[in-house]
Amino acid sequence: MIDHNFFEYKGPLPLSAILSLTDIKEVRYGQGVTKDTSVGGIARLDEAQATHLAMLHNKKYISQLQSTHAGFCFVEPDMVQHCPETTTALITRSPYRCFGIVADAFYPHHESRFSIQETAIHPTAKIGENCVIEYGAVIQANAEIGSGTKIGANAVIGPRVKIGKNCLISAGVRICFSIIGDHVVIYQGTCIGQSGFGFFMDEKGHVKVPQLGRVIIEDHVEIGANTTIDRGSMDDTVIGKGSRIDNLVQIAHNVRLGQGCVIVAQVGISGSTRMGNYVIAAGQAGITGHLNIGSRAKIAAQSGVMRDILEGEAVAGSPAVPVKQWHRQTISLAHMVSATKKRGSQ
Repeated sequence: MIDHNFFEYKGPLPLSAILSLTDIKEVRYGQGVTKDTSVGGIARLDEAQATHLAMLHNKKYISQLQSTHAGFCFVEPDMVQHCPETTTALITRSPYRCFGIVADAFYPHHESRFSIQETAIHPTAKIGENCVIEYGAVIQANAEIGSGTKIGANAVIGPRVKIGKNCLISAGVRICFSIIGDHVVIYQGTCIGQSGFGFFMDEKGHVKVPQLGRVIIEDHVEIGANTTIDRGSMDDTVIGKGSRIDNLVQIAHNVRLGQGCVIVAQVGISGSTRMGNYVIAAGQAGITGHLNIGSRAKIAAQSGVMRDILEGEAVAGSPAVPVKQWHRQTISLAHMVSATKKRGSQ
């Protein structure tokens, strides 16, 4: 659920206001629901309760729609049949666009809450014992820094961020909307917790969908220089205990890494992909969104992963295939090229 420590809530809203904001005309009402019924907030399909508004914009999650407890849901016309009878279906061809508009009404201006801070360390920040905070570092309101943690020059720790014990936060790091565990090392220039790349695009133009999740980094994680980890949209982005992330890695919103994962330089992981424990992704691999990567899977350098990967499977190539198959393809291609050259020389 959305953490109100980080995001200021402006609800509830009557259903009539939501219909007006989104210009929805077609509604399949649940029992006892009218336009005056109060909508308490927004939530994921699998977390929503009777007062919540959810959405379905990816048919991969139809099963979650069928079992949801959400009182209200944005759905496309052909998905209404999958809504429980207790769910009021708000029918639209653009559920994601509508959800973005309403999310912004419930949680407005969360990216623009700037304030004048007269001291580098805000008076409300909590700093543990034996911390080192170098010149130019800024610790903002209600942030918490655990004992023995070191904050490098010109780092910025955003409001209400929590950092555990004995961490090393190097120079120029930026952290917001995040909770960091103990013994975490983050190298220079890394940005954690910024808004994910979430928007809806059609002929009417881009609609930004507010990113209302957090980044959770568990204990004993190391993150290389100039890596970026986006916060979640509705869910959290999670980096599992003991994982190692190299320089120049991009991890998108809602990604979850299990324990002990190794992500090598210039890997890009798209939104909502899940990795099990001890997954290895070698340099410049690209992984599309909403995939499940099994524990101990291995992804070769420059692979393009476009499907789920089974536990323990090794893949290579673009699109990525089992590594033995990729070797056979490479050898076959070399033989074809050699045969073509021979024919051309005759």
